[in-house]
Amino acid sequence: MLGAAAGAAVLLPATGANAEPAPGIDQVKAQVDGLYEQAEAATEQYNKVDERAEQLQDEAGRLQDRLAGQQARIIAHQEALGALAAEQYRSGGIDPSVRLMLSSSPDEYLRQAGLQDLAGSRQADALRDALRLQQSIDQARSETAAKLAELEQARTTLGSKKAEVQDKLAEAGRVLAGLKAADRARVLGDDTPAASRSSARGGTYDGPATGQTKAVLDYAYAQLGKPYRWGGAGPDSFDCSGLTQMAYRAGGVSLPRVTQDQWNAGKHVARADLRPGDLVFYYSDLHHVGIYVGNGKLLHAPRTGKNIQIVDLDVMPYVGAVRP
Repeated sequence: MLGAAAGAAVLLPATGANAEPAPGIDQVKAQVDGLYEQAEAATEQYNKVDERAEQLQDEAGRLQDRLAGQQARIIAHQEALGALAAEQYRSGGIDPSVRLMLSSSPDEYLRQAGLQDLAGSRQADALRDALRLQQSIDQARSETAAKLAELEQARTTLGSKKAEVQDKLAEAGRVLAGLKAADRARVLGDDTPAASRSSARGGTYDGPATGQTKAVLDYAYAQLGKPYRWGGAGPDSFDCSGLTQMAYRAGGVSLPRVTQDQWNAGKHVARADLRPGDLVFYYSDLHHVGIYVGNGKLLHAPRTGKNIQIVDLDVMPYVGAVRP
């Protein structure tokens, strides 16, 4: 027994020495920040697919409207030819060219008979018009089916991206839930000193910008303090590209929805040439954007759990700037 106790005494310290040390608060903060960044990157992907889904919905709707109009016209053609056929029948027989449009497959009839046989017929022009219309209907049906299939795929992808964002946020939430209140506050603390930060609710731009640029900045300042929400484009909450899009809309400028497209929506400007109102982009994949407000400051919608605020320009890895 004494020998066993001695052995245990020797083994216990060794076991403790091999245990993984608990992660420090800086490591936990890096983990949580990383999860939020991944969620924001997935948010921009979600926004891109969502924008495409809306476009496809509109395009499919227009195709369906066009198809409905064409079908109404082909019915009118067939009714007119049916009346002509009835008249001819009463007169002793139906012209073969009229039978064409009464058949189940007029385009197949034309391939067999050839339009040249109808050239002298008084119905030839009407039949040609009807055939062209039928071909247009077939094309519209094909295009509509393709758009609807693409839309269904986009919706599937949208659900996947939504789940990805939610998973990242849930994982960050689980990490935070395991912290003491004081440590959680440190992890969730702002990235810049209080002296270089502004997140008061609402604000007024009082800088030198005028015209459209002033309208953009006026709108952006008025959103200060509103919460970040992934997929948000106002009026009560925003994600980063939703805020820039709506601010520029207030200035009469149409911007695309997602950061990567906004990167290509204007003239690229050097950092030394930045002016208030310029769009500023961060991270190598361009998944974050804000608005330069002058004096080395950025107004942006940061991430989940934070509000729209003004921070130092170097708060994140700077990539470049665009002047729409």
